[in-house]
Amino acid sequence: MLFLALMGTAQKTTDMNTEKWTIVETVTQLFVATDSSNWQKLQAVLADSVQLDYSSMNNQPASMTSPTEIIEQWSAVLPGFDFTHHQLGNFMVEINGETAHCFCYGTATHYLESDEGNIWTVVGTYDFDLQKENNQWIITAIRFNYKYQSGNAKLISMAIENQQEK
Repeated sequence: MLFLALMGTAQKTTDMNTEKWTIVETVTQLFVATDSSNWQKLQAVLADSVQLDYSSMNNQPASMTSPTEIIEQWSAVLPGFDFTHHQLGNFMVEINGETAHCFCYGTATHYLESDEGNIWTVVGTYDFDLQKENNQWIITAIRFNYKYQSGNAKLISMAIENQQEK
């Protein structure tokens, strides 16, 4: 009987670890899709309405937005860089039934040829809220917690100009 009870506990632990890994993979897909400008894949990991909060970096209030609006915003800037690279780590996941919270560290490196420096890096942490729908985890909230930046911050305006010229 004790063996069966331990087996049940082991199965629950395995199931929980699988769910946590799926959540980490969903968050990672958001950034891989963004770096590769795969907007269709990005849309697939987002809920119909997402609370987007970059206020710690840009002083703009958090807002509820659609995946289409997020894609319009990000695609107006990020492809204007020669390369972007988001690196994530130190994932901490909490699951509560059909909802979850994922915390991670994040570093975004942006590269664009410039006489004033080719790299702009932003460092911080992220808080994601997710909802399980149709047996798939989707992101319902993204909050970036700004720590610092380094390099050529003028690259973002250059990237926007590059996109406007395309």
